[in-house]
Amino acid sequence: MAEDTPEAGPAATPPGPRAATPATPATPPGRGSAWRRWRGRRPFWGGVLVAAGGVEILLTLKAPLPVVLHIGMQGLAGYLVPAVLVVCGVLILANPVQRLFYSVLGVVLSLASWLTSNLGGFLLGMLLGVLGSCLTFGWLPDQPPRRRLLRRPRTPAATGLPATGLPATPGE
Repeated sequence: MAEDTPEAGPAATPPGPRAATPATPATPPGRGSAWRRWRGRRPFWGGVLVAAGGVEILLTLKAPLPVVLHIGMQGLAGYLVPAVLVVCGVLILANPVQRLFYSVLGVVLSLASWLTSNLGGFLLGMLLGVLGSCLTFGWLPDQPPRRRLLRRPRTPAATGLPATGLPATPGE
């Protein structure tokens, strides 16, 4: 007679209107979503690239003497320019409201590193700084997250061509 007793669980609930359940967020709360939100509210990759460019330039200043092309106009400027570039990268991440000033300063310092420290960290540090500054300058706050665009197969109706692939009129 155990077959006649109803089972407890979801199958035992009677059909009908369900109780209102709270809406679940699109992204479950957790470590990853907080990181994603923090990163999305600032020009993250621009700041990282500016700081990485400054670090790379600083590391090339410590290169062995045969590798060093030139120390620069002055010894202090060779260390000061990449150090301020690293600070600009950190400030881009910490204070995105002032991103335009930091990005312009980052471009100027990256280009100045060409003269002051080993041709801008053998070009790599200078290029990282310029690229990161450009990404930061072009970043706009409060943009909705971008979705990956799905490519649709091209149909003749969408292209304006008939199914034969020839133009609709002979003059085109």
